[in-house]
Amino acid sequence: MTMAKLLLIDDEPIIHEVFEELLRNENVDITGCYTGESGLEAYKTQDWDLVLLDIMLPDIPGDELLVKLRSINSLVPIIMITAYGTVNSAVQALKQGAFDYITKPFHNEVVLNAIHRALQYRTVLIENARLKDEIETTYEFENIIGKSQKMQEVYELIHRVASSKSTVLLIGESGTGKELVARAIHQKSTRSEKPFVVVTCSNIPAELLESELFGYEKGAFTGASRTKPGLLEYANGGTVFLDEISTMPPSTQAKLLRVLQEREFKRLGGFEPIQVDIRFIAATNEDLQQLVESGQFREDLYFRLNVISIHLPPLRERLEDIPILARHFVRKYALENDKPELTISDKALLALMAYDWPGNVRELEHVIERAVVLTSHDTIDIDDLPANIVEYYYQTEKSTVSLTQKPSFKDRVDAFKRALILEALKEAGGVQKKAAEILKIKPTTLHEMMKRYGIKM
Repeated sequence: MTMAKLLLIDDEPIIHEVFEELLRNENVDITGCYTGESGLEAYKTQDWDLVLLDIMLPDIPGDELLVKLRSINSLVPIIMITAYGTVNSAVQALKQGAFDYITKPFHNEVVLNAIHRALQYRTVLIENARLKDEIETTYEFENIIGKSQKMQEVYELIHRVASSKSTVLLIGESGTGKELVARAIHQKSTRSEKPFVVVTCSNIPAELLESELFGYEKGAFTGASRTKPGLLEYANGGTVFLDEISTMPPSTQAKLLRVLQEREFKRLGGFEPIQVDIRFIAATNEDLQQLVESGQFREDLYFRLNVISIHLPPLRERLEDIPILARHFVRKYALENDKPELTISDKALLALMAYDWPGNVRELEHVIERAVVLTSHDTIDIDDLPANIVEYYYQTEKSTVSLTQKPSFKDRVDAFKRALILEALKEAGGVQKKAAEILKIKPTTLHEMMKRYGIKM
């Protein structure tokens, strides 16, 4: 175990002797300074785990030095040393960020307890900072999680299209995060202070979709007892996200096309055109080109929507993101369910990486939420996962390495090769290039072998 580095700043030699004796059998390396100035210089030179700081120093008041130290590195806990007569000053130091204070003369068990708690606190702060850095560097946008090459390409496209006024078409399977990407584009744009309106076309009956989008005048139809503005008016200046655009009825498609072309529309039953400035983002999990060819979707609208397209990869094509996503959802739902120390085992992660995820990230999130709620342990293990995922994993494992039915020599060799590839992919977090380096083969060779042995990414 690495020794904790402790900086003691106190002008009394006897205090240094007391702490050195007290911590002789602890896993602590003490560096002593006798003035505030020398302590400040020492603090700048190393990454300390704990500081013991006397509140009464000959050159710099301890509370002033506390502020300076914390401005350099606030992740290092600082315990103030004070005499009984200056306890009020120590309490004030707590308000300025000190971790704790101890009084002279010392009670050994009190001092050791304070030091142990401070070092534990330091560990937590470091881990939290690491997770924060990981999130900021790996997850380019809030709630969009992934460090795979395919997700990096998505992030780059979001950056590039956000500042434009062009219509964007998001293409991807259900559960791949199309609405999250649409929100990220809106938040990165100059329209971020304006409304972001979501219209899920499949959830609104065809006969109501037009009135919801365009609004209506009083008396436009039976029951229209008052004039009602539509969602497009509400979204003026902002962004409209048209989810599942493929389900939009042909009549509504025609009216939407006019909005895209002319930036104006009329309410149902209205005569005056209404001008709007809206950025449209559409999403689909179907092949719009095929729908155009079959006559189910307007070709001219398709071309208007497909100015810039962003393809969102299914989860099975970015295996290296599964552990990151899983741990993120574990932290999220552990916090929601008052289980802050919950982790997930390697075997559970391996089972998650083996699964095909037809429901993509949304399905993974639901699986992790279920596991967090139901587990009675500190670690989510494979037995906490749904039966279909566990069975799929064991079937895959069995088909990979099972020799119980006396297969041929070739079958045994193929099974062994497949097991080696799966193990390398696991070690590489699903990154094929890295797995190829581990196996000492060319990436193209690995790709061909994966195809041969039915290993999907």
